[in-house]
Amino acid sequence: MASNDRAYAVMMATAADRGEAERLARLLVEGRMAACVQLLPIESFYLWRERLERGAEILLLVKTRRELVEPAMAALKAAHAYETPEIIALPIDNGLPDYLAWIDGVTGSLGGD
Repeated sequence: MASNDRAYAVMMATAADRGEAERLARLLVEGRMAACVQLLPIESFYLWRERLERGAEILLLVKTRRELVEPAMAALKAAHAYETPEIIALPIDNGLPDYLAWIDGVTGSLGGD
């Protein structure tokens, strides 16, 4: 299947610290569930158990194919330290064809793709 016939996604997840973020990033890339994971320091404000929380976190930006989102979510959830981790996915509507082809080349296949 040509890269322009495939669907792609950017997943976002947060981790409490850089060590955990690196561990999760390696899990996804080495498991071929993601082509690239970028780590960004962020400051988060959120409600948790009826309290306003604030804290430094690391944001993981995960580039993958949409068909790999579910397995990547399951892997992240199983390996994550948070009780309820942020793990969301957004579709990539358009992208540089060479970059999308690279995602195809480095991510794994499902069902004999």
